[in-house]
Order: sequence, then structure tokens, then C-alpha cells
Amino acid sequence: MTDTIFALSSGAPPAAIGIIRISGPQACEAAERLAGSLPEERRAGLRSLRDGEGRVLDQCLLLWFAAPKTATGEDLVELHCHGGRAVVAAVENELASFAGLRRAQAGEFTRRAFANGVLDLAEAEGLGDLLSAETELQRRAAQEIAGGGLTRTVEEWRDRLLGLSALVEAQLDFSDEDDVSELPEVFHVKLSELVGEWERELRRPKMERLRDGIRVVLAGPPNVGKSSLFNAILREGAAIVSAEAGTTRDVIERPIALDGVPFVLIDTAGLRDSDAGEIERIGIERARLQLSEADIVLWLGDEGKGPSGGFEVESFADQASGSKQSPDFVVSSVTGSGIDNLISALVARARDLLPQPGTATLNARQTDALSDAHTALANLGGLNDALIVGEHLRLARIGLDRILGRNSTEDMLNSLFERFCIGK
Repeated sequence: MTDTIFALSSGAPPAAIGIIRISGPQACEAAERLAGSLPEERRAGLRSLRDGEGRVLDQCLLLWFAAPKTATGEDLVELHCHGGRAVVAAVENELASFAGLRRAQAGEFTRRAFANGVLDLAEAEGLGDLLSAETELQRRAAQEIAGGGLTRTVEEWRDRLLGLSALVEAQLDFSDEDDVSELPEVFHVKLSELVGEWERELRRPKMERLRDGIRVVLAGPPNVGKSSLFNAILREGAAIVSAEAGTTRDVIERPIALDGVPFVLIDTAGLRDSDAGEIERIGIERARLQLSEADIVLWLGDEGKGPSGGFEVESFADQASGSKQSPDFVVSSVTGSGIDNLISALVARARDLLPQPGTATLNARQTDALSDAHTALANLGGLNDALIVGEHLRLARIGLDRILGRNSTEDMLNSLFERFCIGK
């Protein structure tokens, strides 16, 4: 029998309300033992919670939901208590004293929802991203996945695969007849359409880029204003600014949301080939590594010396003359001149690099699974051996099933659900 679990599912106390969730076969029994009686299913009822000696722990609103139509697929109880630390602790301690009840582990409520078929793996991953979303773009993308957008797309792909398999089965059934010697033309047309659709999907930006933020690297030689510009965009003094060359000797990263778009700003050591000490040389190597991994580069060095596609930035607009003839942006970290224009350009470039709002966006795991499905079908165009084609279609279905978690390993599930908070 599955254990019955409980945990605080609302924000950490102190808070106005503390929602304690109980899920499992003994959920209603435990709630009745605490409250004396239960209200009607799915109706909130005011109840006094008491310990084993009859002392009042709290007055709460109690709701209960019968399996399987619940958030976990199990009997589920919610105790909407006062959100003080002592109140929450007293109720949790009393629940912990009941035989068969235990405190939930991280992500265990959602894991039970997955195990009981309430959520598939793609929806669970979307829920995890939704819980950690900090910008509007992240929220919208995660909501689309958590709400089943990707699941519906994958199920539609799977139905089309089954249609192709049906054509193959028909060819096998009638292969002894003279008028059926190869797969029909409609099979190859539909196959090509599906493969092309997957190729376009695999080329699209991935969820990790949206989740982690667009990496913007400020680069150039020493004393060109990188750290000052870094601070100006952040509007805080995160990096030390000095006239001494080589002040920044390591990579400094700061996440920031600009106009609802997630970024990671990265200040780097000044790039130079001579007069650098041992520590500074390490910083320079790290700066070069950051440049190789950047999504956008703000180049503050000599014009034309930066990486291709980077923004040429003249950082001394407050001085009489700059060193660049035709920079993309002229800014001043002292007066703030040009900073807003630069930020607007960063946001516009980032939106081109990120998934489109409201679309079901694949993460790295899902991309690997779809890539395997694509590989299984990509070279079938010229084949007419129905047995071989049928096997490749089966392998493609396995790849799609992996996206939804129909053949997931325990280690992979552990890795996913450990990202969740205790009460989710």
C-alpha cells in the first residue's frame, strides 16, 4: 500500500494562510481524526483541529477530494490553516504521529500525479519550469507545456505514425498479390511531411535557453568601460571600476530580466596578450571561454576586432571623441546616455533567439528523444521493404513515447522531481 504523505504546500511561514496537503489512502482518515468530521466532498468546511489529547491546534478550512479526480490521483485533503510557524509545526507534528503517514519528499506530490496518470512527463517538466519561472516569457512557455500543449502535439505526431504503420501493415497483408508490390505514394508523401515537421522543430530554440537566460558577454581589452557598462545595465555596483588595467580578473555573472526577457550579463577580464600576471591570465582564458559560449557579445574593443555578429559599443559618449568610427551604440555609463537604446536592442535580439511565446518548446531531454525518432525515419524515403520500414516506424514511436515518459528510467525521474519543492 502506498504511504500517505503530507507537507506544507503554500509559502514558507509566517504567512496569512498555510495550506497543508495530505495525499494517499489514509488522507481522509487522518483529516477526520484531526477535525472530527469531514465536510461534503469539494466543499470547504470550517473545522477545529485537535491533537490526541483534545487540545485545539487551529481553526481551519478543510477540503477533501476523492480519487482519482484529484491533483495526485489519490484521495487528497487540504487544510487551510493560519500561516504562523507554530501553527503549521503543530499540525504537521500531529500528522507525523499518525501511523502510516510521513512527510513528503521533494516533488513527491507531482511524482504521484505522474505515476497515477494525472500528468505525463512533459507536463510535469512544464510544471517544474512554471514553478521556477521569473519572467513573463518563461511563464508563458512553461504554462503551455504544463497545460498539455506539447502532449497534444506529440500525440498528433504519434497518430500520424500509426497511420503510416497501418499503410505498411496493409502492404504486408496483401504482399502476395500481384497488384501490391511496393508502398503507396501517399505513404512517402505523409512520411516526408512528418520528417520535415520534426526537422523544423529540432532547429527551434530550446527551453534551456529561455530557462537559463540569454548570455550577454561584455568583452574587450582593459580600461574600455566594460565593468562600468555592466553596472549601468544592472543599475548596481556589481563590478569594481578602476582606472588600473586588469582590475576585473575573473568572470562576474548576474541574472537580470529586461522587459520581461531573461538575461545573464557577464563581465570579463580585459583581453590582452602581454603585461598580464598569472591570475589575470587565468581570467583572460575564462573570458575567451565565455566569448565562445555567448549568445550576444557587447564588444568594447577596437572596431572590427570583436567576434562576428557582436554589437560594436563605444562606451565613452561623455568624452569629446570616441575610438570607433561607426559603432552600433554610443553609450555613457556616467550620464546614462544611450543605455536605454542598447537595452532595447538586446531585448529585440534576444526575442529572435528565444522560443516564440505560446509555443510548446522542447527541452534537451525531449529534443534527444525527438532526434532519435527523426533518425529512425530520415532515411526511409527510398525504401520499400515493408518489414524494415515497419521496424523503423516502431523505433520512431518509442522516441515519441520517451517525450511523454512512457518508458522513463527511475534515475531520470529522480533527477526531475528532486527539482521540485517539498510541497509540490
